Amino acid sequence: MSDLIICRCEEVSLEDLIETEEKYKCSARELKLRTRAGMGYCGGRTCRPAVDLIVSKLTNEEPTHHLPLKVQPPVRPLTLANLGGLTDEK
Repeated sequence: MSDLIICRCEEVSLEDLIETEEKYKCSARELKLRTRAGMGYCGGRTCRPAVDLIVSKLTNEEPTHHLPLKVQPPVRPLTLANLGGLTDEK
């Protein structure tokens, strides 16, 4: 059961969350940042409720007492060429 994938975008398993919490004894926010749970392509829209519940149980913090990671989709998609300035578009 510990190999259960919690965050599909970042491929974070329940085992990853448990091991990170045991190793670092971190807060809920730090645990999310260390594992990148909820920080993938979907921005946590898919896994946020599960991540928050598991993290709160592991860290013994109430979900309302820690700062949640912000869910923010990209404003608009950009290609790598646009980011590197390699396009002819002005």
